[in-house]
Amino acid sequence: MPAAEPFGKLAIRLPVQASRICRVTPDRPLRGLAETLADRSDEQLTRLLAARPDLASPPPRGSAILAHRALSASSLSLAGDDLDLAGVAVLEAFLDAGDGNSRHDLIGPVTREDVVARLGRRLKRAEVDARLSEFEARGLIWDSGAGTGKKTAWVAGIHLSAALPWRGHQLLGPLATAAPDEIRALLDGLDERPRELLATLAAGPPLGRSRDAAPDADPAAPVPRLLAAGLLLRIDEQTVELTPMAGQLLRGEPALETASLAAPALSAGSGRFSAGDVDAAGAGEALELLRHAAELLDVLGRTPAATLKSGGLGVRELRRLAKATGLTVTRVGLLVEVLAAHRLVDAGLPDPEPADWNGEEAFAPTAAVDAWLHTTPERRWYSLAAAWLDVPRRPWQIGDTDRDGNTLAALSSDLFDASAPLTRRQVLAPLLDVPPAAPVEVDALAATLAWRHPRQLRRWTRRFVGETLREARELGMVAHGCLTGPARLLLQSGPDDEADAAAVLAAMNRALPVPVDHFLVQADLTLMVPGPMTPDLAEQVTAIADLESGGAASVYRISEDSLRRALDTGRSGSEIVALLESRSRTPVPQSLTYLVEDVARRHGSLRVGVASSFVRCEDPALLAAVLSSDAAAEVSLRALASTVAVSPAALREVVEALRRHGFAPAGEDSTGTLVDLRSRGSRVPVRAATVRPRSRRARIAPGQLETVVSRLRAADRAEEAPRGQVRVSGGGESASALIQLALRTGRPVRLGYVDAHGAASRHVVRPRALHAGHLLGATDADPDARFSLHRITNLELL
Repeated sequence: MPAAEPFGKLAIRLPVQASRICRVTPDRPLRGLAETLADRSDEQLTRLLAARPDLASPPPRGSAILAHRALSASSLSLAGDDLDLAGVAVLEAFLDAGDGNSRHDLIGPVTREDVVARLGRRLKRAEVDARLSEFEARGLIWDSGAGTGKKTAWVAGIHLSAALPWRGHQLLGPLATAAPDEIRALLDGLDERPRELLATLAAGPPLGRSRDAAPDADPAAPVPRLLAAGLLLRIDEQTVELTPMAGQLLRGEPALETASLAAPALSAGSGRFSAGDVDAAGAGEALELLRHAAELLDVLGRTPAATLKSGGLGVRELRRLAKATGLTVTRVGLLVEVLAAHRLVDAGLPDPEPADWNGEEAFAPTAAVDAWLHTTPERRWYSLAAAWLDVPRRPWQIGDTDRDGNTLAALSSDLFDASAPLTRRQVLAPLLDVPPAAPVEVDALAATLAWRHPRQLRRWTRRFVGETLREARELGMVAHGCLTGPARLLLQSGPDDEADAAAVLAAMNRALPVPVDHFLVQADLTLMVPGPMTPDLAEQVTAIADLESGGAASVYRISEDSLRRALDTGRSGSEIVALLESRSRTPVPQSLTYLVEDVARRHGSLRVGVASSFVRCEDPALLAAVLSSDAAAEVSLRALASTVAVSPAALREVVEALRRHGFAPAGEDSTGTLVDLRSRGSRVPVRAATVRPRSRRARIAPGQLETVVSRLRAADRAEEAPRGQVRVSGGGESASALIQLALRTGRPVRLGYVDAHGAASRHVVRPRALHAGHLLGATDADPDARFSLHRITNLELL
């Protein structure tokens, strides 16, 4: 019995393309993909390039080059990203049917009946036909020309298996029709050694190497036993692959249902909420988000957050911000990422310099914050929701550790993931397919994502899907397990489309509650605001009171400090009382009126001005008390008269010193008018927006695709043109003479050309002129083509 390599020490490696043995038969030759593409219409080629944009860059010079690209393993792997589970099953059945019927470098021919026979009743025949037609349209398979009657026989390139999400034919394997409970029972019945082996593969790459993978290995060893049970699939004599359904169960995730290849049900029906309830709940979350964002910006303005050496915002600073705002660290991390994506928070040199600043860059609000805070609620909601969709990080991963044990910080490069915007939209996309008021559970959504994107099977965990939904809920895009109306429009809107943006803003405005212009004064000196306030009322209320509790109905408390803050802005006591009486729907308590009048009477007895600073007071006794206090020594106050004193310190320093020692001064300018002494906080400059990383499968405009197809057709015609009787090589005197002959006779020429990038091509040109070493003429793709003579490799007179 051969020695068995311990399977617990599996060497994980990248798969190597399995070799195929192709039979050469004397049958008629099969059609190639290049021939098939040349017979397609321009519209069909445009759809092909739109579905597989990697084939259009750089523009292919002829159908042969396009076919060569389409058959490459790298391009087929990209095409496999768009396959759902049913498509993968049809592809596996096609490959399985073509394994024993291959010719040269082609797989097949394979008929529809061959595929249906391998899938049985797990997929409807209409679905099989739809997938085969889709594969043919995308150039994955094509008509071989070997069919009989109405039966089409398709062939494919030898690298077609690169489009699969796994190496083996898992959906045709022994456990393909098993229920999750049956697979779980198999796992529960395993011994400790085989289970450890499977756990290793479930935690890492699913491929492993072992000498026990050979067919003649000891059947009592763990690997042959797992192969016999179907939990492992043999790839070759030294490589095995873990069945994905078993891997999900071992990781504690819902198992992929493969007994039926139909799309899983996403929603069981409508919930107990209406679409209006969903939109209202989402709008309520959005208002809380805007309030918390304003609080965080205010805290960052007063005390900017230090940057890490790596450039991110550390967990310690997040905890400090969470304590200052009363929010959770998770909430602060989400807000920081979204605000930074919208260029409202950035790292820079704060201006003005905060206290105890070390002179280094810090995270603070940008200069764009003041304008943003004064925009309408729906515009602020829209800006944050759109920014979240494009954040190139996953905020819910802040605080996790990487493979080296380092903590992931907010706004750090370690957290950067260019695929984050794409996967975020993929998680929300299935919610567009259910009714507006139909709730969706996390497990059901994860199962749907696994069916739609099986190549990313390991990504769709409960945590990944659940945390993404939680962030969407905090952004007001998801409520009660459903997409809100504004979120549906936002996900369906095109980039930089003003009409779509206007529709989203209108939907957000309808969802937000109507702002109120009144409040209710209560006996405990609080103001209860029954809804979101109008901008004018919000400015006045926040000036005279402090927020005590937020929500749909906010409560603000009036205190001596809040009234003094309002008086600092230039308001008088009578103005504050008039505001309370005009905006309150309840009578103003007499105790509150007395408090306002008492604070207003004591406020402003001292006046501080710019001299550098001066202090004036109508009461000589009060000024004498100031001059005898420690505050006078702190700011070097000296008396000029019984009612006037001056100081070399700045106005704000004098005011703050007097307040620390129990006085209540007010600031005034050179005209005697009260000035607003409130600090707006530090700001940093708005940096130019960085270029967002483009997806590796960026969309191509239809006009560009049409240009690519026209040039491809021109290259094909250049190759198909009959060989000319006169032919020269190079672009010297002989080529010039041949061009002059073509100009005199009006005949076209075919030339080989190498451009500045070294790309070779062939063109049929109708010459118009030969000037300054350049051939000017018209081609099928360009009516004003120009060719340098020294780049012409050969020339034929047609």
